[in-house]
Amino acid sequence: MCRTSTFAALVAAAALALLPGCGGPPPKANRPVQIEYWEKWTGFEGDAMRATVDAFNASQKRIHVNLLTVSQIDQKLLLACAGGNPPDVAGLWSYNVNVYADKGAIIPLDRYLAKAGIAEDQYIPVFWGICKYRGKVWALPSTPASTALHWNKELFREAGLDPNRPPRTIEELDAYSEKLTKRDASGKIIQMGFMPSEPGWWNWSWGYFFGGTLWDGKSKITANCPENIRAYKWVASYAKRYGAQQLQLFRSGFGNFSSPQNAFLSGKVAMEIQGVWMHNFIEKYAPNLKWGAAPFPHPADRPDLANTSITESDVLVIPTGSKHPNEAFEFIKFVNSQRGAELLNMGQRKFTALKRVSPEFLAKHPNPYIRTFIALAKGRNAYATPQLGIWTEYRDEMNAAFDDIWLGRRTPEEALGQVQARMQKKLDRELRRMHRLGRSL
Repeated sequence: MCRTSTFAALVAAAALALLPGCGGPPPKANRPVQIEYWEKWTGFEGDAMRATVDAFNASQKRIHVNLLTVSQIDQKLLLACAGGNPPDVAGLWSYNVNVYADKGAIIPLDRYLAKAGIAEDQYIPVFWGICKYRGKVWALPSTPASTALHWNKELFREAGLDPNRPPRTIEELDAYSEKLTKRDASGKIIQMGFMPSEPGWWNWSWGYFFGGTLWDGKSKITANCPENIRAYKWVASYAKRYGAQQLQLFRSGFGNFSSPQNAFLSGKVAMEIQGVWMHNFIEKYAPNLKWGAAPFPHPADRPDLANTSITESDVLVIPTGSKHPNEAFEFIKFVNSQRGAELLNMGQRKFTALKRVSPEFLAKHPNPYIRTFIALAKGRNAYATPQLGIWTEYRDEMNAAFDDIWLGRRTPEEALGQVQARMQKKLDRELRRMHRLGRSL
C-alpha cells in the first residue's frame, strides 16, 4: 500500500471509483503474470511503445504487459497511489521523479538494479542523474532528448549567409538574425531571424546558456545571479531592437506547433531552439525544408559554454503498491536493454540513454543530425531541470519573469529579483518540511 496523508484519505474513494483497475484474480498456473502499464503517449509515439511492449511479451512467456494510454498521467497516478490501486509500472516525465519520491508514491530501484547488473556507467550521465535523487535511483529512462539550434538553409542562402555555417556565438546569432529579418513596406515584421520567445518552451532556461544556474543544489535559489541577469538582458535586447509590440503582433500570426503553419516550418522564423523530435514534424509537415541542427551558440567571451543543451527524458517507474513489482522491473529492464531501447527510440526517432548504441541504429536513423543530439547529451554542458519539489512553481515564476522582461514591464534585475525573493521563501519552507521528515535534498 502507498503511504497515505490527509490528501490521500480524501481522494482514496474517488480514486477507486474513477480510475481503471489494475488488479484482477491471481494468474492461473499456466498463464503469464499480467502487469498493468500506464503511459501517456498517443500517435506514433504510442505506437512505438506498443511495438516495444509486444516485443517484450513475445520474448518470454512468464509476464504479459497490458499497455493503457492515460491522459494527465502525473495527476492520475498520484490519485491511484492514494487509493491503493496503482498500475504495476508507469511512464512519467523526469521532473516528476523527485516529487513522486518525496510523496512515497514510487519505490527505489536500487536492489533491482544491483541484481540485474545495471549500473551508472552504462548510461549517458545526465539521464542517469535525473533518475537519481537523495542517493537512490527511482526510475530508468525510456526516451531521452536534447535541444539544439535549428536553422533554415534556404533563408540563409537568400540572406547571403552560408547555408552550411550556423552561428557559433551569441554575437553571431544576433548578427545573423538582423540579416534574416524582413519587414514589409509599412514596416511590419514578416520574417524574423531569431526570437528568444519562440517556441517559448524553455523561457526559464536562458541563464544556462550564459553560465547561470537556478539553484546551488543545496539551499539557495540563484534566479538573479549575474549570469542570469546577463542572459535576460540579452532577451530584452531583442524586444528593444525590434519592438515588443511588433514582435507580439508578428507572433500572433503563427499557427499551431503541430501544423504546416508552425513558425519555423513555414519560414517565418529562420532559427529556433528545438529538440531532437523536431525532425518528426519537419518530415510530416515540411518534407522539402532544407534545414540543419547544431549546438546552440554561446557568448563569445565564454567558450567554456560551447555545446550547452537542455535535456529531458521520459522515465519508467514502479508505483508504491504495485502488485507485481518484480515483473514490472523485468519490463523496465527490457526497455533499458540495447534491443528494447533502440526499438523504442527508433520508433520515436529519438536516441537512447545508453552510452553504447549499435552501428545499425545510427546508420538507419532517419534524423540526419542524430549524432549531434547524442553528442550534446553526452557533453559537460548538458542540463536537466532542477530536482526541486517546488520546480513547477519555480518554472512558472521564471516564465512570468520572461514575459515581463520581454514586454518591457520590468528590468531583468527587477523581474529576477522578485523571483529570487519568492522562491527562496518557498525553498526554505520546503527544506524545513524535508527536515521534519528526516530527509535531505
